[in-house]
Amino acid sequence: MNKQLILKNRPFGEPDANTWELIESEIPSAGEGEIVVEQYYVSLDPAMRGWMNDQKSYIPPVQIGEVMRAGAAGKVIESNNPKFDVGDYVYGWGGVQQYAVTDGMTYHKVDKNLVPLPVYTGTLGMPGMTAYFGILDVGEIKEGEVVLISGAAGAVGSVAGQIAKIKGCHVIGIAGGAEKCAYVINELGFDSCIDYKNENVKAKLKEYAPKGIDVYFDNVGGEILNAALGRLRKFGRVALCGAISQYNATQLPQGPSNYLSLLINSAKMEGFIVMNYASRYGEAGRQMGQWMAEGKLKSKEHIDEGIENFYSTFMKLFNGNKKGKLVLKVADEN
Repeated sequence: MNKQLILKNRPFGEPDANTWELIESEIPSAGEGEIVVEQYYVSLDPAMRGWMNDQKSYIPPVQIGEVMRAGAAGKVIESNNPKFDVGDYVYGWGGVQQYAVTDGMTYHKVDKNLVPLPVYTGTLGMPGMTAYFGILDVGEIKEGEVVLISGAAGAVGSVAGQIAKIKGCHVIGIAGGAEKCAYVINELGFDSCIDYKNENVKAKLKEYAPKGIDVYFDNVGGEILNAALGRLRKFGRVALCGAISQYNATQLPQGPSNYLSLLINSAKMEGFIVMNYASRYGEAGRQMGQWMAEGKLKSKEHIDEGIENFYSTFMKLFNGNKKGKLVLKVADEN
């Protein structure tokens, strides 16, 4: 049988366990031009919270009764598609389920001999692509610049900060808790890290970036975004990647009160969606794969097991009980 997680109710504020329902169905068969993928690892990402809202966005919302949208890595076990062979390992939009049938349009082959499969849900998957294009194309970082990364211990922030270091920037992270800050500095190589849970962010920004910051990579929004705007240097850039502090809010978020800093400093703030760069994923994957092989880019996955444990694992996106990329193992690799 195929275990599938179905969206049962649209959450208001923070999701609860009744937001989804775990059901069982027959393992699908491949129709003309289709493949069946046995999925082993499902990617859990903050964007999933927004996909549950019935409102206009960059992608249609998940409908009630549909399998919860998510990226997943697995193996092709049946193929009627000439682009895929049985035994190919793939990554794509398979959803939170153990088996997916697809025309393969959103799937690409991966090589598990290069890196373990879970890495393709993170550093060499959507989060890594987000970090790559966000910091290089949107942030337009230059050697010697001061770069600030919020959510620095997370899947996207950890990669964005490491890329900034590779490019010769001075990198400051923001993370929650002393343990995460130590990880960001000692393992990822950031120059410093602010513990937003126990330190004054504005005061620490003045200490660590006395002349201001050139680029802010924003994963959290809210008051931390305001603090970063207040430290922008002339011609600074802000890459709006996410706003996880706002995703479970029950009222509309207030706009950044420091937005005039953009005017004063001839700076810019730009939102971006990684899907806009889909034609260049290969470029990013090759470059990041090379950095990993050279030991310049580290990948960390936090893996929980069991599709039955989806809810408790999903909430780790918001309660901070993880480091690196959050992954749910839904079946054993065969």
